[in-house]
Amino acid sequence: MRDLVVGVDVGTGSARAGVLDYSGRLLGRAEHPIDMHQPETNHAEHDSEQIWAAVCAAVRGALAAAKADGARIAGISFDATCSLVLRDRDGGQLSVSREGGRRWDTIVWLDHRALGEAEECTATGHRVLDFIGGVMSPEMETPKLMWLRRHLPERWAQAGYFFDLADFLTWKASGSLARSQCTLTCKWAYLGHEEPGWQQDFFASVGIPDMVERGRLPERPSPIGQDLGPLTPRAADELGLTVHARVGVGLIDAHAGALGVLGAYADDPQGLDRHLALIAGTSSCVMALSAEARPTPGVWGPYYGAVLPDCWLNEGGQSATGALLDHIIRWHGAGGTPDAAMHKRIVDRVMELRRAEGLDLGGRLHVLPDFHGNRSPLADPQAVGVISGLTLDASFDSLCRLYWRSAVGIALGVRHILETLNARGYGIDTLHVTGGHLKNPLLMELYADAARCTVIEADGDAVLLGTGMVAATAAGFYPGLGQAAGGMRLKGRSRAPNPAASERFDRDYRIFLEMHDQRRRLDRLGGG
Repeated sequence: MRDLVVGVDVGTGSARAGVLDYSGRLLGRAEHPIDMHQPETNHAEHDSEQIWAAVCAAVRGALAAAKADGARIAGISFDATCSLVLRDRDGGQLSVSREGGRRWDTIVWLDHRALGEAEECTATGHRVLDFIGGVMSPEMETPKLMWLRRHLPERWAQAGYFFDLADFLTWKASGSLARSQCTLTCKWAYLGHEEPGWQQDFFASVGIPDMVERGRLPERPSPIGQDLGPLTPRAADELGLTVHARVGVGLIDAHAGALGVLGAYADDPQGLDRHLALIAGTSSCVMALSAEARPTPGVWGPYYGAVLPDCWLNEGGQSATGALLDHIIRWHGAGGTPDAAMHKRIVDRVMELRRAEGLDLGGRLHVLPDFHGNRSPLADPQAVGVISGLTLDASFDSLCRLYWRSAVGIALGVRHILETLNARGYGIDTLHVTGGHLKNPLLMELYADAARCTVIEADGDAVLLGTGMVAATAAGFYPGLGQAAGGMRLKGRSRAPNPAASERFDRDYRIFLEMHDQRRRLDRLGGG
């Protein structure tokens, strides 16, 4: 009896797998770490074969946790970070590292080596920019490929395949060279609503006219959840499954989270306008769906069919959120290793201090959280973080105050994105949160109070659930992705904003916006 599916989620530091039933219930979950190589500033690399091995270990672990036989799995799909995998003409690994060595064949999504190339793309003024918020990000694939051709021309000459990581995983699983509508539309400057979708004049203008042919990219992508066929015998053996499991076209990890929390509203396209998905961990992605295109400067998109069929997606984000809080702990003299125990110790102490000082805790500290650039709504990868209000206090309590006010800055950044979207026709008043930030009670409180939204805390792993919806569609459990999203919907806990907090955070938000202006003026004075 084949009555279960597997969703696989590959993040920045690990691969996670979950076994789910027809209703979306998670029966078993497992995780396996992956390495990241950082040989230079702004360079970050993965080993795609290690990622595949981690995926296989996680799937086998999830099966064991669910006490499920692999023969029961009817479908599998993958989500992953938007990292770029390079392969040679024979499908073998091809290094993206200046150090050489075939192992490091994947440029991690957060790698910013292609800042200059991204600026060149923006300077073209090409109409593809109208569908990425007007500014090309170094986290997208076009500038990374430009960098490879420019700085590693011998690797470019040897290249035979370019994959977004989710598409690499479906290729490893099924042998199919299909690419996802999600990956190509969101990260490869493919216009999913037009025919032809590839704008060859744009790629020619930035020096990679042969990108599509060299990377064996298809003329058209495949819709999310489309059945790519069965697992290959080798993949089935490595995963602990059978060749009867169908492989579904996957998607980017944050987009899987958006599907997991927003998919339930697929049958109410007008009501979609009120809901925003926040997929928050190392970084944060903010996803808004609508029935019509809503171009928004500084926000990626609008992307057609990148989460749900016939829906448009606008995607904002913050490049460092959980990573920023980790950095604050490492950076401060009273900090140390930013593990779960240290975060809990700080959070507990913040709660104690607030019982005495209230929301004015650290009130003269103000933090712009753009330590890794501003993805949205300013679309400025060169932006830097700012801290105002430091003293000589190096105590643990001073770390706690700075941590709290950094969390406030992160929440105000979400508010900045939200207000930018609402100015373009959305009516967002509800924020659905999933990811690692659910474990941080300070952030969850602030997303309601500082961002001024009703917050729905996802009751479960929305990213794995979204990918499970994709697998269930490929397996034929549901006739389409929208029906799978409705049938496997996730419950959540609701938190309303505290009216008594609005005055404090409204004042903080005015300062937050003023700090953006002040930073720009300082940059101009400094010649930046």
